[in-house]
Amino acid sequence: MASTFAAKMGFNSLMRKQAKTFNVRISTMESDLEFSCEVKWKGKDLFDLVCRTLGLRETWFFGLRYNIKDTVAWLKMDKKVLDQEVPKEEPITFHFLAKFYPENAEEELVQDITQHLFFLQVKKKILDEEIHCPPEASVLLASYAVHAEYGDYDPAVHKPGFLAEEELLPKRVINLYQMTPEMWEERITACYAEHRGRTRDEAEMEYLKIAQDLDMYGVNYFLIRNKKGTDLLLGVDALGLHIYEPDNKLTPKCSFPWNEIRNISYSDKEFTIKPLDKKANVFKFNSSRLRVNKLILQLCIGNHDLFMRRRRVDSLEVQQMKAQAREERARKQVERQRLQREKQLREEAERARDELKRRLIQLQDEAHMANEALLRSEQTADLLAEKAQIAEEEAKLLAQKAAEAETEMQRIKVTAIRGQEERRLMEQKMLEAKMVALKMAEESERRAKEAEQLKQDLLEARDSERRAKNKLLEITSKAVYVSPGLAPDSMPQDVSFSRENLSFDFKDTDMKRLSMEIEKEKVEYMEKSKHLQEQLNELKTEIESLKLKERETSLDIIHNQNTEQGTSKHSNFKKLTLQSTKSRVAFFEEL
Repeated sequence: MASTFAAKMGFNSLMRKQAKTFNVRISTMESDLEFSCEVKWKGKDLFDLVCRTLGLRETWFFGLRYNIKDTVAWLKMDKKVLDQEVPKEEPITFHFLAKFYPENAEEELVQDITQHLFFLQVKKKILDEEIHCPPEASVLLASYAVHAEYGDYDPAVHKPGFLAEEELLPKRVINLYQMTPEMWEERITACYAEHRGRTRDEAEMEYLKIAQDLDMYGVNYFLIRNKKGTDLLLGVDALGLHIYEPDNKLTPKCSFPWNEIRNISYSDKEFTIKPLDKKANVFKFNSSRLRVNKLILQLCIGNHDLFMRRRRVDSLEVQQMKAQAREERARKQVERQRLQREKQLREEAERARDELKRRLIQLQDEAHMANEALLRSEQTADLLAEKAQIAEEEAKLLAQKAAEAETEMQRIKVTAIRGQEERRLMEQKMLEAKMVALKMAEESERRAKEAEQLKQDLLEARDSERRAKNKLLEITSKAVYVSPGLAPDSMPQDVSFSRENLSFDFKDTDMKRLSMEIEKEKVEYMEKSKHLQEQLNELKTEIESLKLKERETSLDIIHNQNTEQGTSKHSNFKKLTLQSTKSRVAFFEEL
């Protein structure tokens, strides 16, 4: 069965070599690329094709990785692709990844595409928990990742729940606290809102600047054994070689910087490292497989070369790239400032327009109220005039009745002489008639006075109507109406703007000012670092009360102990390298 399978694989390899081309799939952090390659191509030919496709010039950080059995390997540049132990099935799958990490991302990463690829790879490693990240740093990193994707925070657009589908925190961190997704989003959004004004590239760089201080950032771990047979971990990174205990990938027991190492070699499974100090013993260790030793040697050579390269004058190519990057950043800065000025002028014009609209609405409301007051005054005047007419008619009627009563009284007096009895009766009736006439006269007088008062009220109402009309005319003459179709020259002078106001010339003075700003940023670096630490401590304090202690992993416990002792990645490295190389070799052999 095994021989049949080997024969089949050999046949497939033979058929592939006889063909003129073969297909490959390149998996990057953003998308997959597919190419048809010639059989004679070496690893460098394929690698260069991928870099050209991506527009990448900082090629020395990256490589093409492929899976082989239960481990991984990197495609060798100087050998033919098909002569290496690549997968046999087509298309052959390679992963385009960062093979070596910079010591300082801000100083070393020049191109935006390089920075973006590192950002995506580091972010994935943190979310996959290949890099241990404390909870407070995870929240801050998540806020920068959100800013890189969504831009400036806008509460009108980024409403609660807009991060519900995003994977922003390691599952270990989420399970460590009694917090709902809404609570995590609230804290991430609070940090996100503070990053306003940054571009995507700046947000990604801030992410990398925080991530590069994590203990496991950029470290490749390998299981090894020393002479005594003790199981240990070898860590290879940009600074040197580090020896760890198997259950503690955060704090190395001893470290060997690249500038203290003279030679690295292996024979079968045994690995030999010769220190630069000739008085120190050569230290050796054994790995599990020969293939692992090859991988360790590749990483050691590459990291050592980059370590020495950083300490030499930049090559002409790198100097040109950095000059172009500075010019591009300066151009973007000027463009960003121009856009900010345009945005500010536009916002001021919109505020002025809104103020004019508000004032116009206010004047329209006042005119409407004045019209209503005038209408009410006219209605009141008409009502008073009607009442005055009615009272005048009633007064005339009462006066007529009073005259009739007087006539009746005279008639009674004439007939009173007819008899004593009739006289007495007549006197009584006359007295009654007098009382009625007196009452009618009083009523007539009262009605006359009421009619006079109504006439006076009518005059006052008409006077009030006249004043209301005058006020309406005054408000109408002051009202200004600005329609959306008005010409620009009809806007008030204090809010108008033209293209001349928005134009900007790229002059030498701008470059000098930008240079001064860059120098100022360097001076403020330490203060920003202090602010970052305070921000992390504040986040840790906010969520500490919700932590479930029983869910802490061993790495969480180690990280907390290191934090309490004030031990960081860089301080521990400096402390370990203060010891002599000889003593560190002896310590490694005694582990």
